[in-house]
Amino acid sequence: MTLIQTNPQTCKRDGNCSQVCPLNLIEYSQGELPTAVADIDGLCIRCGHCVAVCTPGSLFHAEVRLYRCPPKQEELAISAEQAEQFLRSRRSIRNYRKKSVPLELLQKMIETAGYAPSAHNTQGAEWLVLSDPVEMKPLVGLVGDWMRWMLDAMPIVAMSVHLDKALERLEAGDDVVLREAPVLILVHGRKDDRMASTTCTIALSHLELAAAGQGLGACWAGYFSAAASNYPPMVAALDLPDAHICYGAMMLGYPQYDYHRMPERKVPVIRWR
Repeated sequence: MTLIQTNPQTCKRDGNCSQVCPLNLIEYSQGELPTAVADIDGLCIRCGHCVAVCTPGSLFHAEVRLYRCPPKQEELAISAEQAEQFLRSRRSIRNYRKKSVPLELLQKMIETAGYAPSAHNTQGAEWLVLSDPVEMKPLVGLVGDWMRWMLDAMPIVAMSVHLDKALERLEAGDDVVLREAPVLILVHGRKDDRMASTTCTIALSHLELAAAGQGLGACWAGYFSAAASNYPPMVAALDLPDAHICYGAMMLGYPQYDYHRMPERKVPVIRWR
């Protein structure tokens, strides 16, 4: 089956699909029906731009099925002011209610995060969701072991991020690692994928924003991420797929407190040319 076909009865012949194709794989002449280049099967990155831009739905992609590409609902579009407030009011949540998060809600959020951009549309992010306190508690202990190892083996680096103070709090019973969050989500990808780190970071950022829309709070688990990426006992405990590495971790849960203001940030350093 041809990867891309167009309906000659409904196609507007405006060439929009050709213009938006990032790899220039759709040929078009004024007033003519767009056609795919001969070697499109091996070159197409399946981004779906051509399907998304076609107003009448006249373009058919064998692997980006039209029936799985719902039209945008214009009534759900947000204003510039709404977008600004949404982004400015984002907070890193470190206090959570003792309330579990439905798995179907987590599933929906991760699926939404899957729409994050990825280099060459590789979509190489994979996920590990932890929500069992019995399993999560030993992992917090492993992060404590990692802190001790860092303070011994790399004291300058460890002290620069105050691991000594963090370890003191952890040993005193204060969970500075996961903040007693009910959910921890890890994003991981293949070690040999040069784009995996960026892909996973962007995907996790989208997950954090998707969480806010569901009434959830999130916080990047920095200590955990560092231990998960290079501390052998933690790597063994996580048991990720072969040749995979953790590129980030995020705590999730229902916030214990509401925030009512948007604290200012540094003035951006911008160089105009």
